[in-house]
Amino acid sequence: MTSPTTSISERRPLDPIDVPARPRPTRRPGRKVLAPLLAVVVLLAVWQGVVATGWRPDYLLPGPVTVLAELGHLVTLPEFWAAMARTLSRALTGFALAIVIGTAIGLATAGSALLRASIGSLITGLQTMPSVVWFPLAILLLGLGEGAIMLVVVLGAAPSIANGVLLGVDQLPPSYFRLGRVLGAQGWTLYRHIVIPGALPAYVSGLNQGWAFAWRSLMAGELLVVIPGTAALGNRLAFAQEFADAPGLMAYMLVILIIGMIADQIFSAWSRYLRRTRGLTQA
Repeated sequence: MTSPTTSISERRPLDPIDVPARPRPTRRPGRKVLAPLLAVVVLLAVWQGVVATGWRPDYLLPGPVTVLAELGHLVTLPEFWAAMARTLSRALTGFALAIVIGTAIGLATAGSALLRASIGSLITGLQTMPSVVWFPLAILLLGLGEGAIMLVVVLGAAPSIANGVLLGVDQLPPSYFRLGRVLGAQGWTLYRHIVIPGALPAYVSGLNQGWAFAWRSLMAGELLVVIPGTAALGNRLAFAQEFADAPGLMAYMLVILIIGMIADQIFSAWSRYLRRTRGLTQA
C-alpha cells in the first residue's frame, strides 16, 4: 500500500482496473411512454381551457369528455372498424409501393452523377408539392376510384424516401467506399455490403417522413374521393361535417392523430435502435 508520505512521483500509476467505474445512468424505460402521454394531457387541458372560455357553443366545439365518450361509442360499432381497416389497407399498400419506387429511384440517382445532376432537384421539388395538387390530375386520369388515391399516396411518399436514400449515401464517409473497393466490392456488391447498411439510419428517417406524407395524402384523398359503398376514416370525417356532428368529427380526428403518433413512435424506436447499434448514441 502506498504510504501517505510517498511523493506523487513515486506513486504507482493506477491500473485501469483500479479506476472506479463511472456509475451508469439509471435506465428509465417509462420515460418513452410518459412523454407522449404528457403531450396528450397538455393537449386535453388546452382543449378544455378553450371550451371553458365559451368561444364557441358546445354543439360546435364539444369538450374532451364529450368527444372521448363519442369515441368510446364508435369503437363498439362494426362500421368503425371496417372504415379503419379500409384506411389502413390503403395506407400500407400505397406506402409499400412508395418504398419500392422511392428506394429504387434513390439508389439509381445516388449511383449516377448524371442522374443526380438531372433529377436530383426534381425529386426535392416533387417532395415539396402539396398532395392535394395531384388529385385533379389523378381523378382526370384514373377517375373517382382506388387508383386515384393510390397514385397520390405514392407521389406523396416516394420523393421523401428517395431523398432519405440520397441523404444517407451523401453522409457516408469516403473511407467506406475506398474500403469496399480495396476488399473487391464493386457495383451491386458495394451497395449491398457497404452503402445500404451505412445509409440505413438516414433511410429510416426518410421512411418516417415518407409515411407522414403518405398519411396526409391519404386523408386528403379520402376527403375528396368518395367511392360509393366503401367506408373509410376520411369520408366518415366528411360525413360528420356534413351532418354537423361535431363530437363524431372530432372523435375521428383523434383516431387519425393517434394512428399518426403510433407510426411515429415505431419509426423513432427503429431509428434509435439503428443509431445505438452503430455507436452513434449512448446506449
